[in-house]
Amino acid sequence: MSGRMSRRAFLGTGVGVTAGAAGLAFAGATVLKPAEAGQLLRSRIPLPEPYQMPLPIPQVLKPVSTDATTDYYEIVQQTASLQILPGVRTTAWTYGGTFPGPTLVSRSGRRTVVRHQNQLPRPVVVHLHGGHTPHDSDGYPGDEILPIGYTGSMAGMAGMAGMPVMPGTPVTGSRTYTYPLDQRAATLWYHDHRMGFTGPNIWRGMAGFHLVHDDEELALPLPKGDRDLPLMITDRSFAADGSLQYPSLDQRLLHLPGVTSGYMNGVLGDVVLVNGAPWPAHPVDGLHYRLRLLNASNARRYRLALDPPPPGGNGLIQIGADGGLLAAPLTHDSIDIAPAERFDVVVDFARYRPGTQVRLVNLLGSATTREVMRFDVSGTARTSDDATVPARLSVISPLDPTRAAVTRTFLFQNTEGGWAINGQEYDPAKPLARPKLGDTEIWRFVTDFHHPIHVHLAHFQVIARNGKAPGPYDHGWKDTLDLRPAESAEIVTRFTGYPGRFVFHCHNLEHEDMAMMADFITE
Repeated sequence: MSGRMSRRAFLGTGVGVTAGAAGLAFAGATVLKPAEAGQLLRSRIPLPEPYQMPLPIPQVLKPVSTDATTDYYEIVQQTASLQILPGVRTTAWTYGGTFPGPTLVSRSGRRTVVRHQNQLPRPVVVHLHGGHTPHDSDGYPGDEILPIGYTGSMAGMAGMAGMPVMPGTPVTGSRTYTYPLDQRAATLWYHDHRMGFTGPNIWRGMAGFHLVHDDEELALPLPKGDRDLPLMITDRSFAADGSLQYPSLDQRLLHLPGVTSGYMNGVLGDVVLVNGAPWPAHPVDGLHYRLRLLNASNARRYRLALDPPPPGGNGLIQIGADGGLLAAPLTHDSIDIAPAERFDVVVDFARYRPGTQVRLVNLLGSATTREVMRFDVSGTARTSDDATVPARLSVISPLDPTRAAVTRTFLFQNTEGGWAINGQEYDPAKPLARPKLGDTEIWRFVTDFHHPIHVHLAHFQVIARNGKAPGPYDHGWKDTLDLRPAESAEIVTRFTGYPGRFVFHCHNLEHEDMAMMADFITE
């Protein structure tokens, strides 16, 4: 991408969005802590008191047909008028008319085929985040689904004028995605991946869960049914009329990608939504519950903790990471979760007295962004709990770094007003790696800022952080790695299954949209 000069030019044309008075129903004036990445965009509408709304549980989508090997689904991407804040209607861009979109539930090794129909006014791209997926169904940014009658093109995007024509295969109306799901049980999610506009599209509602089960996981005595809760955590900001406000340079989302200059580090909202509801509450019995924690925010990191903690602490029992079950459970008092990361945890609410109100809080936030949701522990007597957390969960074979065919280093940094990898803003004509299928490689990431780094196609294992052992949240198979400013980490991965063109990028969506992405090609 010709990059830096043109990107500086269009950043300079942006007018910062004024953060008007929010009329908050919370005490305290400061919502953003200095350590946070990004800029707060305050709501302009009075916000409700927390814990007034029940936790929504996304609907599980039923297949339209099945055969011996495959389940077939259809999803219509459409605008919808939703009640997110009480008494106010908000227009969202949705999968199937809801936010989050419907949850897909699949079995490992059984194909899932999803036909997405685009009835939105702009192009879309669907990425199954965490999926081990062939390139033509992975959600490459150039594989757009165009609205019927749409005439825009990537080639005409201002600020990307020097970029070659975007590779990919645009289609009109609908696209069918095929997911072999030859992978472990895991908490995956699907979301928009349109080139230059992923941030505003996801902000408007384009995200949903895709859960994969396998025999190993189902054989474990983990919480199931209504005690297996997918929790999509996002932050948003609302205009005075209840609409979702976002500081796009091009409010029409046609040609000019990115955000106004004050928000290029990332856009932070002051309303925390869980499954699309602001600060919801959910009743629980004194039993074990599985919480599938997903940070689907554009830029906000969370440090999640239970308040009050259970007697003795260690209330969050981690059983899984991005790529599925850990080998053995880990206990935490709090968990740091960056955009796109997932942590599966079990909480034993029997450790609390009946009637206790247990808040899930964000220790990195304050005022409205400190609160996340609340669990209300029932006083109903229970005779037994059919769930527990075994000492061994799975067998994870470590990849051997000494067998790596190559070690590659990628520097994620701000370069003259843009976001770049190895000094290069996104240019699909210059892929930064060509791994051979079957090879093991070490990738070393170095950062100048908070960057959650996501690699498509291949899950990885973290082998070092800052030249030392992996951190407390680096265990298991990962597809997204949270790096703080001036950090480095090494991962080891093996590229298998599918040749073709894929991407890796920062999952701070404002960084991604403003060129912090690169192609790699498996051969």
